[in-house]
Amino acid sequence: MTTFRKKFALGISTLSILAIIISGCGSNTGSTNTSNGASAESQTNTDQAQNTAGQAKAGGAVRVAMTTEPDNLDPYLSAATDTQSMMDNVFDGLFEAGENSDLIPAIASSYQVSDDGLTYTFTLKQGIVFHDGSELTAEDVYYSYAKLSGLNGQEPLSSKFSSIASIDTPDDYTVVIQLKDKDAAFLAANIVAIVPKDYEQQSEQPIGAGPYKFAEYKPGQQLVLEKNENFYDKEHAPVLDKVEFKIMPDSNSAVLALQSGDIDMIPGITAQGVLQLGDGYTVVSGPQNMVQLMALNNSVKPLNDVKVRQAINYAIDKDVIIQTVAEGNGTKLGSNMSPAMKMYFQDGLEDYYTPSIDKAKQLLKEAGYENGFDLTLTVPSNYQFHVDTAQVIADQLKNVGIKVTIKQVEWSSWLEDVYNNAKYEATIVGLTGKLDPHEVLGRYETNYAKNFFKFSNSDFDKLVNQGKTEIDEVKRVDLYKQAQTVLTEQAVAVYIMDPSRTVAMKGNLQGFKMYPVQKYNFAEMYYTE
Repeated sequence: MTTFRKKFALGISTLSILAIIISGCGSNTGSTNTSNGASAESQTNTDQAQNTAGQAKAGGAVRVAMTTEPDNLDPYLSAATDTQSMMDNVFDGLFEAGENSDLIPAIASSYQVSDDGLTYTFTLKQGIVFHDGSELTAEDVYYSYAKLSGLNGQEPLSSKFSSIASIDTPDDYTVVIQLKDKDAAFLAANIVAIVPKDYEQQSEQPIGAGPYKFAEYKPGQQLVLEKNENFYDKEHAPVLDKVEFKIMPDSNSAVLALQSGDIDMIPGITAQGVLQLGDGYTVVSGPQNMVQLMALNNSVKPLNDVKVRQAINYAIDKDVIIQTVAEGNGTKLGSNMSPAMKMYFQDGLEDYYTPSIDKAKQLLKEAGYENGFDLTLTVPSNYQFHVDTAQVIADQLKNVGIKVTIKQVEWSSWLEDVYNNAKYEATIVGLTGKLDPHEVLGRYETNYAKNFFKFSNSDFDKLVNQGKTEIDEVKRVDLYKQAQTVLTEQAVAVYIMDPSRTVAMKGNLQGFKMYPVQKYNFAEMYYTE
């Protein structure tokens, strides 16, 4: 049996906050995080300022510039990373993601796993109450996981819980989950929100057990959270009274608002924005564990031909994109895995398609498209980083006869048309990193509901399915590395880069931490005198 004590390491490498400021630019599926151009010296000065800052003061409000509207306040219906990072402060799961790619106990105080890897027994902390005052018990966990897995008789809300065969609650603080098959990714999935049983108004008035309570949402203006005075984790009780997420799609407006004192924090800021801010602000930058890519719809002509997809990869120079769009500060990728996940990352794929106009033209000729073709590239308009990337790619593909039309759409339209229904030819987006490799690569499984690449490959499916049930770490690593190679060889997408995440804040706003997933832990933040 395996017992939870302090932390459970997932075998994923530690993501250290960089000792120097590195500039990069990027966006998660639901987040724009862009670079700064400060120097190594300025980072050192910032660190010293944080270490020598004044005493923490209680209370206060932090106003945060967000580029996107929440897509749904219900944690089980939201697909946008920005929304999830905001609402993560409202909800807690059995575990939460730690700074070092580990799992930290939250609602669960301990767990045990049977020797055959099929039975998980979770012991809950006692005395936890939801924001409506009701006590959180095993029945709420049952209700939450039954919705996610489809054990409630409805459509499953998450494929991460499809392996659940049964859920038992022998008492108010014990939950026993029986899996159908071994699932090495299951434990990491337990950071999902626990919601109160039989409450069906999460989209209108969300209720969780996190450090902050939902206060109001005004579309186009702001989402407001207030401190949960009854938060169960007294050691990490929130200090700030209020968090106000201001909807500000224009990055320049956000910088001006920070300068004028109208906001206190920008989760994503450009190098130009940092220079514009000047001194007196805290700027933190670190690896993002995110993959920016040009997704190709493998089910539409001519992208259903692997030679065409390979030609596109040969025609695109990712180094140029990194230099021009990310100002030289992105890590070049070759598959859908960031080197931030060091253990599982397959090195060398980033140079699999060395830019070659001749190879691209030859492959297009072999595929019957010697004179090229027209391609519509759909881009969410609120992410300037992706729009800029699309423009560079359009210029590069022109060299091999591919005429690109850039179609800018609103984020909500992108989610509906591209992500949900795969009604597109090509798109630029960023996919967030996860705590487990199956959550990353499982997006490409043939039967995955949100496989908007429409990629279907039996060899790939076999590898990731074996990886999902393989408990031996060495074997599991090898399986996922092989799966990455298949994605690259099949040219499922053009994998571009992992940018840095850069956050700018008022100089006296302290306690910000970087995580391997996009997470803004406002319970740890505070103002100094």
